[in-house]
Amino acid sequence: MMKYIFGLFIILGLLAAGWLYNLYDEIKDDVNTVINYSPKQSTQFFDKDGNLIANTFKDENREYVKYDDIPARVIESLVAIEDTQFFEHYGINPDAISRAMIKNIKAGDYVEGASTLTQQLIKMLVLTREKKLMRKVKEALLAIRLETVLTKEEILERYLNHVYFGHGYYGIKTAAKGYFNKDLYELSLKEMAILVGLPRAPSFYDPTKNLKISLARANQVITRLNTLGWINKEQYESSMKETPIIYNQTLTRNVAPYAVDYAISQLINEIPDILYGGYKIYLTIDLDAQEIAKDALKKSYEEAVKRDISFRKNPEDDSFIKELNGALVSIESSTGKILALVGGIDYNQSVFNRAFQSKRQAGSAIKPFLYQVALNEGYNPASQLFDISRTYNYTVGGVQKKWQPKNYGGNFEGIVTLRDSLTFSRNLSTLNLVTDVGVGVTTEALKNYGFKDVVDNLSITLGSMSVSLIEFSEAYSIFSNNGIQVKPYIIDQIINKNGDNVIFEPQFKEINKPEQSYLMTSILLDVVNKGTGKAAQVSGIELAGKTGTTNNNVDAWFCGYSPSIQTIVWFGNDNNTPMRRTETGGKIAAPAFSYFYKKYMEIHPEIPRNFIKPDNVYTFNVNNKEEFYTDISVIPEIDSQIIYQPLNPNEEVLEF
Repeated sequence: MMKYIFGLFIILGLLAAGWLYNLYDEIKDDVNTVINYSPKQSTQFFDKDGNLIANTFKDENREYVKYDDIPARVIESLVAIEDTQFFEHYGINPDAISRAMIKNIKAGDYVEGASTLTQQLIKMLVLTREKKLMRKVKEALLAIRLETVLTKEEILERYLNHVYFGHGYYGIKTAAKGYFNKDLYELSLKEMAILVGLPRAPSFYDPTKNLKISLARANQVITRLNTLGWINKEQYESSMKETPIIYNQTLTRNVAPYAVDYAISQLINEIPDILYGGYKIYLTIDLDAQEIAKDALKKSYEEAVKRDISFRKNPEDDSFIKELNGALVSIESSTGKILALVGGIDYNQSVFNRAFQSKRQAGSAIKPFLYQVALNEGYNPASQLFDISRTYNYTVGGVQKKWQPKNYGGNFEGIVTLRDSLTFSRNLSTLNLVTDVGVGVTTEALKNYGFKDVVDNLSITLGSMSVSLIEFSEAYSIFSNNGIQVKPYIIDQIINKNGDNVIFEPQFKEINKPEQSYLMTSILLDVVNKGTGKAAQVSGIELAGKTGTTNNNVDAWFCGYSPSIQTIVWFGNDNNTPMRRTETGGKIAAPAFSYFYKKYMEIHPEIPRNFIKPDNVYTFNVNNKEEFYTDISVIPEIDSQIIYQPLNPNEEVLEF
């Protein structure tokens, strides 16, 4: 009889072994998920000085850490409390399994597990968490398989990066920063003990919610370390007494959301996993300048609200102001690096990014480009223009119509210089200038400057085309960068999780000769010093720029620059309705521009303060006033009674 029983056991053993082998053969490749571990990782954005701007992630907020960068004490603490024989076993711990089986049989229920760290990793990445025998068998087989492929260190690296530590933190590096605001190497023993104690029950042991329970769990870890002799008495006693400072934060830091959104928009098509691929993205943004830009917009907005309140018949009627918003883009003129980008007054109220998602009519802010065309065609800042009204006939749908444009305020001067026409933004003289230069010549030049949807009629003189702040920034760089157009860019460098990096370079396009652009700068200096842009002035620095206000005050612009930095400011209602008549480019946009430069100079007093005149820009006198000319924009013939005197002593006096 014993023979039969023994034989039966052998047969059953062989059947079990065969079944286990077949099961192992069937599931062994499931460990590939662990072997080829590639978790979602948070992407980090930094400013130009390496300051963290934002963390972005999808589903799991995780900052990955290599095994060699994990402190040995963290490893010891984890192994001590979770799997003391981790470095000795081959994936499963038979002794622990035996002890757990006895306890579970006595209790008549599943009361204790015996999973090794390897098995726990398998459970997290491959299997379900169900407490069923088949799952445990698979877990054990896969753990054994995994230990033949990965080293102990590789297993621990995957475990500590994948495990959930509660409070939205995945991986121990993220948890350290989240709970303690520290890097791993800065943690105390007690803080390490808190962290390694969390994975067992993250919500229950969460120190931001249950600090006493979390500390008690940490004390178990420290006691276990002491029992094993892995720490000395002094370390044990000091750690048991310690109560670390706990931070309750989400780590979803984003101090420049409009700038980050724009950066993401530039990358998302080429790098689909940009939000969760573990990239380090270095932006051109200056965080201090970004904050100043935000404050500049808000200050101008608040002043506009005050003006609106003073005009209201009903104090509760905010219909004229509730849609009001603004945007600002500031770049380094010589490179196109975006130093500040703010797409709205308050990101919490509206994430719509008016800096690049919105296109608005340019209005009078287009005029410098029209006048630059004239200068390049041989006009001079002293050239005389007719500031008189004309009536234009045109046909719409077979119906004859008339257009009789006016200057702002309704007056006209008769004859003005080109310089004064732009300085005081005269509409009539601008129309007559474009008519004389030629609409076709002007529209072709505008296209060359980068403007799109340019219509081939005189409406271009009133800025009928729509542009974004980014597009306007690129266009205006022909003035701020001495005739060389630069493309604004916000991404300086991208480093992927493997350490590979891509560095972005400026893009240049020569549009104008430096001397011709300087003529425009000299006029735009007058716009700020004595023209429509007086509110943009800042003491101690030369600023050039142009106001812009569209019909019915729908859009208000100030586009300007210092010798090294260019800034475009826009205000308007989001629904494209008119603002109050008080809100012009000079009234609402120019003050924001001024505030930005005033504050920027406080943190960067080293920036250049004065424009440098190119050598081939010459000076002459006209009616006792100094004026410039170049080889292209020559001294004009205006009146036979006017004498022009070159200021260069080697030049001969010219008489006409």
